Amino acid sequence: MDFKYSEEAEAFRREFRAWLEANMPPRRERSEHEDIGSEIVRTDDNDWNYALQWHRKMNAGGWVGVNWPKAYGGRGATLEQMVVYNEEMVRARAPGIVNGLGIMLVGPTLIHWGTEEQKQRYVPKILSAEEIWCQGYSEPGAGSDVASLNTRAVEDGDYFIVNGQKVWTSGADRADWCILLVRTDPEAPKHKGISYLLVDMHSPGVTVRPLVQMTGEKGFNEVFFEDVKVPKKNLVGEKNQGWQVAVTTLMFERSSIAAMRDMSSSVMNLAKLAKKIARHGGSAWDDTGVRQKIAGFACEAAALRYGNLRQLTRRLKGLPPGPEGSVGKLSASDLNLKMAKFALELLGPYSQFEHGAPQALDGGSWNYRMLASRAFTIAGGTSEIQHNIIGERVLGLPKG
Repeated sequence: MDFKYSEEAEAFRREFRAWLEANMPPRRERSEHEDIGSEIVRTDDNDWNYALQWHRKMNAGGWVGVNWPKAYGGRGATLEQMVVYNEEMVRARAPGIVNGLGIMLVGPTLIHWGTEEQKQRYVPKILSAEEIWCQGYSEPGAGSDVASLNTRAVEDGDYFIVNGQKVWTSGADRADWCILLVRTDPEAPKHKGISYLLVDMHSPGVTVRPLVQMTGEKGFNEVFFEDVKVPKKNLVGEKNQGWQVAVTTLMFERSSIAAMRDMSSSVMNLAKLAKKIARHGGSAWDDTGVRQKIAGFACEAAALRYGNLRQLTRRLKGLPPGPEGSVGKLSASDLNLKMAKFALELLGPYSQFEHGAPQALDGGSWNYRMLASRAFTIAGGTSEIQHNIIGERVLGLPKG
């Protein structure tokens, strides 16, 4: 098996690495969870503004949405170049950008399905983060089974009138716009009669209520729509055919290679923690059992990386995404949770210090990570759903 990248990809790496080395913002005190780069955890105003300024600098350099077509502000980067891009961001420990949902999901969906007017209106401001986006899919009682949604949109002249509720809406408290799934034909089967709307979050009748998580962050939200007027020109695709558009968005979410997490850096951080913890006149790292446990995590992280490369190989050959996406998502979420649990075992009584406490090792970041790790077993498709996909579509097992 050849693990070498093409010369085109390596040239792309050299260019991006040189730009990062010349433009990285001053290093600041950053805890482990801030490296996740997600609006879910970036709810502090200082964190947000820091990431927003970095986003704008990257966009000015042409390093946001690099896999988008050149005609819409991207670089037309290949899949291989996107993997290189992600590797270099991790290597440089570069801050995450804002508007992740807009870059990863909304922009590509509009480029595929949107009218030319919609593309010209929305796409440039997604890249520049002038307008922040959120995703209105899940509802109470329609989480994993999104197609069971009940939020309604009724036609009224040149508008749709929207009423309903969404929940677990990441970043809704900062969002300017929302991609919203609504039911426009309540008599149709559940995967029919759904429409895909672009909704101004500043419209009268939109109410956002943050949901405080175990970590103390409030990046998830519940959103209420009460007689919200949405212009018909904000319909993406055809009326009652929005499920096709929604699936396109989900495919970008599930198959985005750039979004794959490199777990090897987390394993290294865990090893560093073990070397800091005093035990029996030495450190926890001196314990053979501890080293074996961390070595096991390192093997799992390596297996994940090779699985991701296998998916890349399929895509480069022109084949559709394989089961590696669900396998990788499930395995990464599980590994992240196992490492966080083990870190708290290593910390012992120090694990009781909350994030940011002056007495906490590593600033209490492992305590935060343990509390936050459950979110990644839910977001982007729950672990239970991933098990079902693998069992039914990969292994051919009967439905339970």
